[in-house]
Amino acid sequence: MTAALSPIDKAKYIAARRAVEFVEDGMRVGLGTGSTAAWMVRCLGEMVREDGIKITGVATSARTAQLAREVGVPVKTLDEVRWLDLTIDGADEYDADLNLIKGGGGALLHEKIVATASDQMVVIADLSKQVDTLGAFPLPVEVIPFGWQTTKALIEEMLSNVDVLGRSASLRLNGADPFRTDEGNYILDLHLRRIANPAQLSLVLNQIPGVVENGLFLDICDVLVIGNADGTVEVRDINNGTVEHERIDITDRENLFTDSAE
Repeated sequence: MTAALSPIDKAKYIAARRAVEFVEDGMRVGLGTGSTAAWMVRCLGEMVREDGIKITGVATSARTAQLAREVGVPVKTLDEVRWLDLTIDGADEYDADLNLIKGGGGALLHEKIVATASDQMVVIADLSKQVDTLGAFPLPVEVIPFGWQTTKALIEEMLSNVDVLGRSASLRLNGADPFRTDEGNYILDLHLRRIANPAQLSLVLNQIPGVVENGLFLDICDVLVIGNADGTVEVRDINNGTVEHERIDITDRENLFTDSAE
């Protein structure tokens, strides 16, 4: 069945398969959002069904919660669980220091809350997401709908005073209407091309009235798992300063790949 997957999907699956090895029986696990995270949720569902592992998932979006329930992963709210042992999520971009841009799927606020309420964050990705400097991927910023055009203007004015190459912002759409997050907010995508000082940018963005949160995940990721289509995987642990290379033995299981298109 894996032979039918595209090279990118194979890489995502390999990363997800390795990342769930961090999950132990009884853990409370944050479940990320996006196509790579969806592979991880399916792998966890397989562990619940096939291995009898008992875990509690906290989803970062309504669609992740739905998928988790469909594959047999019990889901509770963060308020019910309070603190997590581990969060596994994808990334839209990562650099050598494991700083991230997230939010391409529109769940950045919930993802950041869940990640920072965890003892450890494991990020799953493929090599296409690796950059020398963050900013090639548009930076998502969640804003409240009230006065969003004023918020957008304030953001673009602020960008003239920071070290970035691009300074435009666009409202994310869902068809002809504004895209809405699970909290009912809008997302502005900032087309920056290069972010010289992510920490400074994150700080000033969150000081602008109307901004709820931004998609810069700085000093949050503990482990990065990079999957490759050939079955190899690289595990970077920033706390231990280690980089390990492994090969994942893929066992095809029909149910894992059913309805897996994202």
